[in-house]
Amino acid sequence: MRVFILLMLVLLPALAQAEMQVYVQKVVTGPMVDGDNSDGVWKQAKPVLIDDLVANESIFLSAVYTDERIYFLVQYPDKAENPLHKPWMWSEDERSYLEGPHREDTFVFKWSMMTQDVNLSVFSDDDYRADVWYWKANRSNLAGYADDKMQILDSSATEKSKKLRSFNGQVRYLDRISDEGAAPYREIGAPDEHKPVAIRYQPAQPDGSRADINAKGRWVSGFWVVEFCRKLQTGHADDIQFSMEKKPLFGVSIFSLYGNNLDVTSPNFYGMGRISEPLRLNFIK
Repeated sequence: MRVFILLMLVLLPALAQAEMQVYVQKVVTGPMVDGDNSDGVWKQAKPVLIDDLVANESIFLSAVYTDERIYFLVQYPDKAENPLHKPWMWSEDERSYLEGPHREDTFVFKWSMMTQDVNLSVFSDDDYRADVWYWKANRSNLAGYADDKMQILDSSATEKSKKLRSFNGQVRYLDRISDEGAAPYREIGAPDEHKPVAIRYQPAQPDGSRADINAKGRWVSGFWVVEFCRKLQTGHADDIQFSMEKKPLFGVSIFSLYGNNLDVTSPNFYGMGRISEPLRLNFIK
């Protein structure tokens, strides 16, 4: 099965991927963003099923909107909850704390900010700017937010860009930039006392454009349920702006989209995500 998945990941970019339509139902009052899918509002939504080839799982995606906000409900299987990220782990051999191997569970929305359609893969031959909503089970979930970022892919290198090869072998550079403002988490140092495992990140109050996306996830009986909420119009230049007349192009991924090589022997595919098939958002008036 893993060989088949790897083959599909290689072949799909070269094939014309069918665009999936995602319909957003108008509601009077939005759901509470608490990671609970039992809110009656979600019964009015039109869910779609999206395949994540890296995770080898299906994602259930639903969406509704009000006069001012848009809401998303994401549900996908995950056998084990991973709520820690790079924790401090005490090493008796080193007599010091080291970075642990744990990597948090994630979910990513990636929105095209281009006027023309593009391939949103990090291995794309297209130049683009994309608004990225990055939910992190440890770093952002505890504060009740998704981290708000931007990805820029083009042929120009910057000090912090990552060099990649496109589908057609061209040199590309990926920049991952945080939106303006404070993050929804802060890093803390290792504790003075010796513990087998100690947390490295604590929740914090984000501000500015980085505080645009409320999000909360719960892991229950082998499933993640994550709800997202954002204003239709934020007024920030680093965000996509929603309107009834536009049908924005986007994609999703269970794992973060860093362009890391896919290692099927890894216990966690953190950073190895690949964008889903193209998704098109349609507002039902």
